Amino acid sequence: MATFIVLLGPPGVGKGTQAEILADTTKLAHVSSGDLFRENIKNQTELGKLAKSYLDKGDLVPDDLTISMIRDRLNRPDCEAGAILDGFPRTPAQADALEMMLAEFKGQVDVVPYITAAESILVVRASGRWTCRAQGHIYHQKFNQPKQAGICDIDGSELYQREDDKVETVTKRIRVYLEQTMPLVEYYRQRDKLVEVNGAQAVEQVTKDLLSALKK
Repeated sequence: MATFIVLLGPPGVGKGTQAEILADTTKLAHVSSGDLFRENIKNQTELGKLAKSYLDKGDLVPDDLTISMIRDRLNRPDCEAGAILDGFPRTPAQADALEMMLAEFKGQVDVVPYITAAESILVVRASGRWTCRAQGHIYHQKFNQPKQAGICDIDGSELYQREDDKVETVTKRIRVYLEQTMPLVEYYRQRDKLVEVNGAQAVEQVTKDLLSALKK
């Protein structure tokens, strides 16, 4: 039977990093809804064009469109054994739709690790990012500083801070995420699938706790 893991966690908690480590360790495909949107839009697929028409207006992409993209992705050979879902579902309605879809793939959501950390820690982590103008190399004012302030080590271009990475924007994104995700956290908690993991620890310890949650 295929194994499906839903990974939850607010911006700045290191969910993307952990998803990649888990995918590597478990040999399950990492399916990120954000990456899927970008891939479909870049390749100008029918689904991508439709999604872009909503995103360009600042609207949320409707559930049925997101679910079509996920179904399309889960049909690929690398998802035969299952997948780690990152960024989907976001609501109990999407979670219900996911259960119905996974039944078609002879699978179900086995476990839902929820990586958490205090808001103050999340803000520091998510708001300290600086990006190089030439090729998008990422630095962090606390955890990954360039050798020379404001200059990329690799190509010497100027570092700038994206609007998305500024303190005010990050604080709002974290609050919105927590408000919107609480119903989903409760949904999986009631189904006895939620496992909370302390994301304030070192990366290696978070990975260890996640792997131990998966074994259970």
